[in-house]
Formats: sequence, structure tokens, C-alpha cells
Amino acid sequence: MVLDPDTSAKITRYRPREAPPTWEDVAPLVRSVVAATVTAVPYDVERLLHAVAGLALWAEANGLPRDPDSWLRGEVIDAFVLSRAGVLAPTSVQTYRTWLRRVRDALAWTDRGEPVPPKLHAPANPHEPYSSQELAGLRHWASHLRGQQRTDALALMGLGAGFRLMPRELAATRGRDLRRPRAGHPLIHAGIRRTPVAARAQWEEELAELAELAGGNYLFRPRRTTPYAKNLIGSWSLLHQPSSGLPPLSVGRLRAGWIVELMCDRIDHDLIAKAAGRASAASLARYQHLVPPLDDATAIRLLRGRPA
Repeated sequence: MVLDPDTSAKITRYRPREAPPTWEDVAPLVRSVVAATVTAVPYDVERLLHAVAGLALWAEANGLPRDPDSWLRGEVIDAFVLSRAGVLAPTSVQTYRTWLRRVRDALAWTDRGEPVPPKLHAPANPHEPYSSQELAGLRHWASHLRGQQRTDALALMGLGAGFRLMPRELAATRGRDLRRPRAGHPLIHAGIRRTPVAARAQWEEELAELAELAGGNYLFRPRRTTPYAKNLIGSWSLLHQPSSGLPPLSVGRLRAGWIVELMCDRIDHDLIAKAAGRASAASLARYQHLVPPLDDATAIRLLRGRPA
């Protein structure tokens, strides 16, 4: 299995915050498990590293064998997530359980006699993208707000729908991060490690103007002193509700629309996944039902290819 350089580097560099001394003992095993499964499960590599590392450190602290086969048994996973019940929200506890069981199944260790765990709920549905009418309405609403509210709203929309940034990436974006290497060149995000990170054409001019206005400050809520907080974006959207029956502003829905728009344009799925920071194109399968089928003329054109 060959991983792309960005994913491989994230796995190699990963270290938990406030890692205990035992981390050095289990780190090679954690990295090998994630490297072996990241392309087989629909989760970001950072999330897998966080979940598997947490399980490994918990197992080490509780005297279990230093062996992923022992960590990933169903009863061990359940005991680990239950131990986190007082720290994490109930939905997060269930999410950890799902991630770790998917990792276990991806490694095919169920063949050793452990039954496949029953599915406790239906697969999670992705965010529903805005319709073109809803997106146009939200953009019109945002552009007619006043002062900093207008700038914040357009920054949220542009960075979400134009770049598909994760919340932490969106919050960290400063004006100087958006640039054109030369005149006429597409607008790129130079502050994100993964490549390529180019803005969608319909958001380029607006984002360029916002970037020039912000300079070295954050594009979104530039007066804040904290780089990121869990409720930073959600609280803003809650306080600024659109009028005229428009849906609330959701970065998750904007990001989903970015993916679906590219899929509808028949862009290579591996390229979409790489630009989205996903480990593989397998994670895009959850959006396929939102992509309309090709008409016959377009299908024939694509299948025919270019004449020799």
C-alpha cells in the first residue's frame, strides 16, 4: 500500500497532546495500524490517529498486551469508550466506537473468531448541500449585512464554499494566506499544507478583496484573541440568522456543496479527496447519491475521449 506524501507525513509526525512516556512504546504500532487502514475507512487520518492512539494508551495503562489485536477486540473497544463517557459527549462516545470498530474490520481480524459487531445505527448521512437558489440567497443576504457582520458572513461562505476548509483551518486563515503567485494566476491558499488548494472561480474575486482588507489579521472575526474555539463558528451562525426564509448558514453544508459541485463536474475523485484533505477517494461515496446521472450525450462524449 502506497500512501500519498501528505498522509504519510501526518502519520509519521503524529504525537498526542501531553503524551505520556508510554507513547514512545506504542507509537510504532499506532502508526502501523493507521497506515494499514486509512485508505479503507471513510475518516480523516488525523481522526484515526487520535482514536487509535487514545485506545492504545488506555490499553497500555490498563495492562493489556502491547498488541493491536488485543486493543481492537470488541470488548476492549467498548470498555475504552465507556471510560471516556464522563469526558466526551454521548454522541462522541458512539463515534469513537464506530471509528475503532471500522478500523478493526478493515484489518480483517474478525477472521480470528471474533464476530463482526452488529451495526447499532444507520450510516451517518453527510451534510446536505444548499440548493443553488439557497446559496444565491445566502450570498445576497451576506453581502447586504453591515460592517464586520458582512465581512464575517462572506468569509465564512467564501472559505467554506470556495476552499472547503475545515473549521480549524477556516478560523486560522489570515488575509496574507490567500494570494496569487502572479497576475492572472488562480487564487490559492498558501497556509494549508495539503495541495492543491485553489479557490473555486466563482469565489475568487470576493475572497481576494477580503484578503486584501484583512492583511495580517484573521478573515473571520479578526478581533478575537483565541486562534480557535469549538463554538467559534457555530455561535456566530446562531446569532446571525438569515431572513426571508433562508436556511441558517452552515459551514458543513457549504463544504458538502464544494464536494458535490466538483463531483457533478466529473472531476477526478482522487483529486477531490486530496484537495479536501481526505486520505482516499473512498470517503466520497457518501455523496454519490447527490450527483445526478449523466445524460446520454455527455456520457458518450466522456467515454469517446479525444480523437487521436
